[in-house]
Amino acid sequence: MRKPVMAGNWKMNKTRDEALQFIYAVNNELPSNEKVESVICAPAILLRCLVKRQGDELRIGAQNMHYAENGAYTGEIAPNMLESTGVSYVILGHSERREMFNETDEAINKKIVAALNHEITPIVCCGETLAEREANRVEEILGNQIRKAYAGLPSEQVVKTIIAYEPIWAIGTGKTATPEVADETCGYVRSVIKEMYGAEVSEAIRILYGGSVKPSNVDELMAKENIDGGLVGGASLEAESFLKLVKACVK
Repeated sequence: MRKPVMAGNWKMNKTRDEALQFIYAVNNELPSNEKVESVICAPAILLRCLVKRQGDELRIGAQNMHYAENGAYTGEIAPNMLESTGVSYVILGHSERREMFNETDEAINKKIVAALNHEITPIVCCGETLAEREANRVEEILGNQIRKAYAGLPSEQVVKTIIAYEPIWAIGTGKTATPEVADETCGYVRSVIKEMYGAEVSEAIRILYGGSVKPSNVDELMAKENIDGGLVGGASLEAESFLKLVKACVK
């Protein structure tokens, strides 16, 4: 039985005061961490502040990370820096990072290795554009992303990661893949992991769905066999909404 994960990605939102207000609103309302992992991935400037105030059932994650331990990388954040803040997770390879900041699969692979070396759980993103889906290239695109991201990783490390399937055409658009399409595609991602590492690893790894997940559709999505939670943008910005999403994972 795979423990579900509901991870909020705040992206470039919230001041310190707004973030604290959110944390105080959810801390005592979240279900047990034994039943569902509740995660907020916040802007880097807020991480230490939030880690110090996270309740027993909440964990804080970062939205990006460099793979080098130090160096002349202005504006970047090293994995040991994240580790020192106490964060538990980091989002890697988000489509916005790939598209706007030219992240490559090879860089994402290095980041996964670095995160695991610092005992930070990577949430590894994959996803296709609308044009790629309409051209029947979904399996080609996702297969390449997963194979390159996980190249060279041993199975004992792979099971410590989380994959987030996010169709690019459904991020922030209000469009959502139907539960059936989301489940089918997450199932394909699981099959790639099976091909690479075998059935035991593919059945153990958690695969999240992301793409306009909200309280109105979360129950249907979470009921699907291959969907183990969500990576959620806009619906994670309000405490009440985030709590509904988390609680949907333990119904």
